[in-house]
Amino acid sequence: MSEFAGKTAVISGGAEGIGFGIARVLGQQGMNIVLGDIDAQQLQQAEQTLLAEGVDVLAVTMDVTDIGQWQSLAQQALQRFGKVHMLVNNAGVSGTPGEVDVMNPKGWQWVLDVNLMGVVFGTQIMVPLMKQHGEGGWLVNVGSMAGMGGIPFGGPYTATKMAVVGMSESWSAELKPHNIQVSVLCPGFVKTRIHLSHRNKHAHYESDGSSQQQSEEGSAIADHMEQVIDAGLDPLLVGNRVVEALRAGELYIFTHPNYRAWVQKRSADIDAAFERAESSPLLVDVVNQEVASFS
Repeated sequence: MSEFAGKTAVISGGAEGIGFGIARVLGQQGMNIVLGDIDAQQLQQAEQTLLAEGVDVLAVTMDVTDIGQWQSLAQQALQRFGKVHMLVNNAGVSGTPGEVDVMNPKGWQWVLDVNLMGVVFGTQIMVPLMKQHGEGGWLVNVGSMAGMGGIPFGGPYTATKMAVVGMSESWSAELKPHNIQVSVLCPGFVKTRIHLSHRNKHAHYESDGSSQQQSEEGSAIADHMEQVIDAGLDPLLVGNRVVEALRAGELYIFTHPNYRAWVQKRSADIDAAFERAESSPLLVDVVNQEVASFS
């Protein structure tokens, strides 16, 4: 019997894309599935698909930027299934590609609220439920390869995905004593509709009642992103990869090994910067100091 069978997973942004791919695979493993999504119509379709596949599912329309809606989702999940064993913080938006000097503050706030605070709120509400039953569990945060290195013209998205990776690293150490495994999924391009995430953007994130104007460079990037996303991995494959990695206890879950050289280049650049710091006469008294421990 699967180690996931009979347990309950909460998945934000679970009505389509990566979230739905994970939901389907976890459902195949015998998990109860709680889908949270802002798109009510898409959520209903996802619910019907899971039901047809024999999955016990609860679908709740919710906005991850509202902690009160997270609390409501938690209450409904407990009422329906009794316990929560897994949280997949998947909901995310792409933002508007463009240069840093033309991005408006409300555009930044939108991406920060969904991609960063949505993860924080979900974790703050669901992790205590996992601690209460004492059976352990899983926390899966959906990052991106952008969490492994800066993406030009994608400042807000990069900032939030790097934050998700860092928070996952922090929470992994924090939650290990509670037998809660933390993983951060960092995919490359997956066939989703993230490039159309503006369709669910609230009006209060608009600076003037209309969508942020894109520069010529930003528009070209957006067109390119649409093409590579449409040619991306099947979300169901990503879901299977997540289950494989959870069984192996992986903190970092990668779906695109072809990006390894890119990450290695960044790591090499960082290591070279440390070498330069070691050779600086300004830092001679620091080189051999004991590193302060945070654990």
